[in-house]
Amino acid sequence: MKGFTKGLVKRRILVIVVCLLLLVPSILGMAATKTKYDLLYYLPQDLETVQGQEILLQDFGKGAFSLLVTEGMTISEQADMENALKEISHVDSVIGFASITKGMFPIEIIPTDIREMFQRGDCMLSAVFFDEGSSSEETMEAISQVRNVAGEKCFVSGLSAVVTDTKQLVEEQEAIYVGIAVALCAIVLMITMDSFLLPLIFLACIGVSVLWNLGSNYFLGEISYITKAVAAVLQLGVTLDYSIFLWHSYKEQKALTEDKDEAMANAIHLTFTSILGSSLTTIAGFVSICFMSFTLGKDLGIVMSKGVVMGVLGTVVLLPCVIRLLDGAIEKTSHKPLLPDVGGIGRFVVKHYKVLAVVLVIMIFPAFYGYNHVNVYYDMSKVMPPELKSVIANKKLEETFDMATTHLLLVDSDVSQKDVRDMTEEMRQVDGVKSVFGIDSLLGAGIPESILPEDVLSLVKGDRYQLMLINSAYVISSDEVNAQIDSLNEILKKYDQGGMLIGEAPCTKDLIACTDHDFTVVSLISIIAIFVIILLVQKSFSLPVLLVAIIELAIAANLCIPYYTGTELPFVGPILISTIQLGATVDYAILMTTRYKQNRLSGMDKKEAVEKAVSSAAQSVLVSGLGFFAATYGVGLYSNVDIISSMCRLIARGALLSVAVVLLLLPAMLLLLDKVIVHSTLDMKAAR
Repeated sequence: MKGFTKGLVKRRILVIVVCLLLLVPSILGMAATKTKYDLLYYLPQDLETVQGQEILLQDFGKGAFSLLVTEGMTISEQADMENALKEISHVDSVIGFASITKGMFPIEIIPTDIREMFQRGDCMLSAVFFDEGSSSEETMEAISQVRNVAGEKCFVSGLSAVVTDTKQLVEEQEAIYVGIAVALCAIVLMITMDSFLLPLIFLACIGVSVLWNLGSNYFLGEISYITKAVAAVLQLGVTLDYSIFLWHSYKEQKALTEDKDEAMANAIHLTFTSILGSSLTTIAGFVSICFMSFTLGKDLGIVMSKGVVMGVLGTVVLLPCVIRLLDGAIEKTSHKPLLPDVGGIGRFVVKHYKVLAVVLVIMIFPAFYGYNHVNVYYDMSKVMPPELKSVIANKKLEETFDMATTHLLLVDSDVSQKDVRDMTEEMRQVDGVKSVFGIDSLLGAGIPESILPEDVLSLVKGDRYQLMLINSAYVISSDEVNAQIDSLNEILKKYDQGGMLIGEAPCTKDLIACTDHDFTVVSLISIIAIFVIILLVQKSFSLPVLLVAIIELAIAANLCIPYYTGTELPFVGPILISTIQLGATVDYAILMTTRYKQNRLSGMDKKEAVEKAVSSAAQSVLVSGLGFFAATYGVGLYSNVDIISSMCRLIARGALLSVAVVLLLLPAMLLLLDKVIVHSTLDMKAAR
């Protein structure tokens, strides 16, 4: 290892050139990696709702649909618009008054419930079906074309419209996220480090490793927009302290040898050992979310685990070479750190450790109660700012037609028309069902099938299934709509065991069930994995329990705040934050405990050992925590995509809370449990 590090430092120009050349395939890989904007895409593929969507695409050639509300149009203008929409690429069919009647029979003979489904006052409704999935590039382009053709009098609602707006908004903001994170991190590092140039070197090298990571996503094929938006910011936050470790180690080695190359080679060797152990807990946190059945976790987990590995490589390969190359410039821009002396924290903790232990006990119940009762939402339209076109359209649809969502029903073509009529009538009686539309809705009015336009027939009648639309007054993910889905499924299975109820609301109901299960599984896996890592590193049975419990308290304190403030979180927030905060900040607790153990083994009593441990670790913990906070908090404030904003604000607040419990509450527990720790830790026999 030492021979390798010496050769690395001596050939620093070559190493830097190779690292920079690797940016070329990285940038090409980034450009070629596709992005998914529909979170329902990540549902398990064995769910009936997901399989039903595939059947809809295969049997009817329809993957996505949107409801269009037009305002102030005549029937003639509506007909012209619908005909124009049919010419748009990837628009499969358009159904509205004009499509149904085609001027061949009076509107008045259409049943009232069907007529009211398509017209309210001066507003009319059309359904546009696309031949690709909800989040495909083709569908999103078609949505943009529909908006252009339909004009200002038309409101395009539905999941595909939300996905289209999400893509546009996130693509506009991604570069700004990174800019904010880098700027705030630079400020924090310039205040806390001893050189004005050094933070820029840190950030540049981390930036290179971020690009390596994002470029390697090409081999995954595609990633979610959430992963794409936060990956760079998260990687910066969780790997920043590796650079700080290297710098401090290099400064220590320079005091021991006059040869700077040898000092850096020694620093790389020592730093690699420490950051390898540190990175394992972070990777364990990210790997644990890969076990979510909702595969967005796997998407984010793989990308961020790679990111930590790339961050380690950037720290031990590229950063040492750049520091040695610019050593003179770093010394010229050196200054005294502006961070005030934090040595007094150790004295404060030792003096008041009993009070701090009482504070910890008092925190437990309200923190974990709020943590377990935090309110989450699953409606994807809620993550978007209210001024977006799709959000306005969804509100217009709900207010004008009393329709919050539309379910799709796939019924076997062999089911008799009598059974279909009976089933339809039962479904109309279900609470919140505004209308049920299918082939029988028209034929029951005495209209022969032959008179209906072919595009209307092809919409509702296929070879294996007939398609029905159920309009609901209940919003997606609400208790009311979930109860409604249960009732509709019960009726459906009575008439057709193979029938399927699909659409955004049924998929979201499945999403709720998946994530409830995922939260328990992922939290348990991350706790066990990190517990085992600490057990092996610390050679102790008591310390893993204490360290994980302390960080879990910080996580609970973080996630209980939205409960007590009445704030709803996006559904992925608690799952991802609980694992990311544990994996990324348990290192602070490990550092503190390692210093405490070293002090006890050197002959200090428990109070002196804890005081010295806090004093020596406080600056590293504060700098790392503040850097993590800076990398995420600014993005949380800026982003108006709530799922990104909430995640970043939670991570930022979690970093500060973890710093607080590690500097104040953990030392208090080390003092109280000193005898237990000493007797349950294998390498602390000398301290007994």
